[in-house]
Amino acid sequence: MSDQVLDVKGLRCPMPVLRANRALRGLAPGAQLRVLATDRASVADFQAFCRETGHALVAFSEESGVFSFLIRRRAAQEAEKPEEPQA
Repeated sequence: MSDQVLDVKGLRCPMPVLRANRALRGLAPGAQLRVLATDRASVADFQAFCRETGHALVAFSEESGVFSFLIRRRAAQEAEKPEEPQA
């Protein structure tokens, strides 16, 4: 399965995280999103975002001023599943 890529280069905090959050909502649980950003603050922002939301920050790297974050969408929570009708 290929990763979906979100290019937020040139955007400043909090836009990279907000755009990533929107993109993750459209993915199936367990799917991965690669985010490309240039804002240095995005390193701490994505670490905190993943810690607070339960998404997994699988990897991140930096090359020539571009930060790459690989985020795996969290599994669906019990509260998000529809209730089954009882007989």
